[in-house]
Amino acid sequence: MDLNGADDRQRAGALGQVGPVCRPCSLPRYPFMDERPLEWPTESTLRGTWAPARPLACQVGRNLTWRVMPVHFEKFSFGSMQIDGRVYDFDLVIDRGEIRKRKKKASKRYRDDYGHTPVSVEEDIPWRCRRLVVGTGAEGRLPVMPEVERDAHRRKVELVVLPTKDAIAILNRGDLHTNAILHVTC
Repeated sequence: MDLNGADDRQRAGALGQVGPVCRPCSLPRYPFMDERPLEWPTESTLRGTWAPARPLACQVGRNLTWRVMPVHFEKFSFGSMQIDGRVYDFDLVIDRGEIRKRKKKASKRYRDDYGHTPVSVEEDIPWRCRRLVVGTGAEGRLPVMPEVERDAHRRKVELVVLPTKDAIAILNRGDLHTNAILHVTC
């Protein structure tokens, strides 16, 4: 074997796999991320900013098969949180590893009844999971409407409502079947 690992590449097969294959998307599992192939899209290339590189997808035939990757929360303080090297200063929805801004316009009509814009079933709630974690803010003041709790029970989704700091502790465990709605203020 030469220093470039030519013998390993020859034994790798058609997909260029060196290690054991991940069943959902046929990604090889590498013990160290430095051994990953350079052609995989990484967080740094997709977001345009530097972040620890982790494989996000692989090419299988002509179909792109996405893997759910857990996000890593680095810091949280009143009004902002840092996830995978990027700072967010607005409410977030994490749906199968994808981070997006919470669109709470549909819930604004309930603001007078609750004293705050609650989480309601009119919002785009990420239900495709086994557990939905709702971070209710630094002081736990974000209300969750009873209809959301009933809808979670009907869909057989475990609903966990906690202050955002405690919700982040659950999310940092890396469970791939957990989605989240996170409030960054009050």
